[in-house]
Amino acid sequence: MKEAISLDGIVTYAPYTPGIRHGQHFWLSGQIAIDGALDIKSQTEGALSKIDALLEAGGLSKNDICFAQVLLDTIGDYGAMNEVYGAWVADMDMPPARAAFEAGGLPKGALVEIVVQGVTS
Repeated sequence: MKEAISLDGIVTYAPYTPGIRHGQHFWLSGQIAIDGALDIKSQTEGALSKIDALLEAGGLSKNDICFAQVLLDTIGDYGAMNEVYGAWVADMDMPPARAAFEAGGLPKGALVEIVVQGVTS
């Protein structure tokens, strides 16, 4: 049976569920952080903080993530995003597989959107 993963007061920008868990599998919708964060590093930190909060709300941890997808407004931000992302995965048992690419035209003018999925042990 599917279970929703959400937080009180979480803002979504379209009709979707922030996260879904089904058995040992979970999927978190793309997270953006545009509130007051105007640069790529701040927006990456904000998106990852939202992911951390959703994982906690779902009884999950970063170590349960198997795959991350990073969408960038411009590939020119790859290095700065990667600095923040690299620090975030540094304490993980095994960093997840990942794809990162320029998508352009992200929701609400975001510079980065991060999607994760995984399996609990």
